[in-house]
Amino acid sequence: MYLTKEVKAEIFKKYGGSAENTGSTEGQIALFTHRINHLTGHLKKNHKDYNTERSLVKLVGKRRSLLDYMIKNDIVKYRELIKELGIRK
Repeated sequence: MYLTKEVKAEIFKKYGGSAENTGSTEGQIALFTHRINHLTGHLKKNHKDYNTERSLVKLVGKRRSLLDYMIKNDIVKYRELIKELGIRK
């Protein structure tokens, strides 16, 4: 599986402050970005996998809403995070 406990803990440690801080906005956005990148690669090989395509669209929407929340609360952290994760916009 592509998302093991260790990978998840590493993402939250890097972006959320600690491995146990799984509810931080930055950590959630980083986790969604990791999952979106994985699903995008999967869909490049399996372009007729419509269930995965729907899941990808839902994940992008969730990440977008978290990014909008972050813009309202802390624009500086938002700009740092999108630069670090390589998210456009």
